[in-house]
Amino acid sequence: MSTNGNSLTLEHALQGIPSVFKVRLLKCYKDLKSAYVEHRHDLTGLRTGKFCEVLLRFLQQYLTGTHIPFGTKIPNLTTECLALEGLPKTTGPESLRLIIPRAVNFLYTLRNKRGIGHEGGDVDANSIDSATCVRVADWCMCELLRIFHKVSLEEAQCLLDTMASRQIPAVWEVMGRKRILSTKLDYRSQVLLLLYRSPTEGIPIEDLFIWTEHSHKSNFQTTVIKALHRQRLIEYDYETAMAIISPTGILKVEEEILPQLK
Repeated sequence: MSTNGNSLTLEHALQGIPSVFKVRLLKCYKDLKSAYVEHRHDLTGLRTGKFCEVLLRFLQQYLTGTHIPFGTKIPNLTTECLALEGLPKTTGPESLRLIIPRAVNFLYTLRNKRGIGHEGGDVDANSIDSATCVRVADWCMCELLRIFHKVSLEEAQCLLDTMASRQIPAVWEVMGRKRILSTKLDYRSQVLLLLYRSPTEGIPIEDLFIWTEHSHKSNFQTTVIKALHRQRLIEYDYETAMAIISPTGILKVEEEILPQLK
């Protein structure tokens, strides 16, 4: 889904949630989805952690009337989730007392123990972990919408269906190659997006030529690679035939190219 496209409608639908939590929750959720679309697994993990911390605080406030203040470190998220699970049944809906806290605890554990957002994890961050974070976050938001919606049942169901739809990444890795799934990007934009995926590593020009499926190699080097180099959007090393994106190129991707894909 396009989170930016649905942000106002979703905010209206969640009017039952106090603004201090709703604003933070929606921002964390949209940032998490954006990081996934950009295929930035480490950033997806970091934003998953923030999403969990905001959601936990809201659950605490709703169920107990108090919460760990924003700006104060949560000492042990698992302990706090278990505390919510131990509340009496009369405290609130089962989803808020039991299921969502377990989902939050799972997300936070995945983020901490699988190398997402931290160096030295047992397993490197990967697309499956990132996709799992997004899908569980989707489910949590769907549950909040189901419980707190301030729109008609038909509108709520439409939002639920939209949120539950599968997120399509901008770059697809298949059989050792990478493909830009959008067909509306020109060759220069495709190269920038491919390099953006690995901002600290150089990529061989040969790979970029194959991945973009340009029809003429010398023309690709002249009109795409060298042109981007002249614009200081990439650094092209003539000796190694490698390219790496520049800070200016990163800014262009984030401000101009990625918004086209939402």
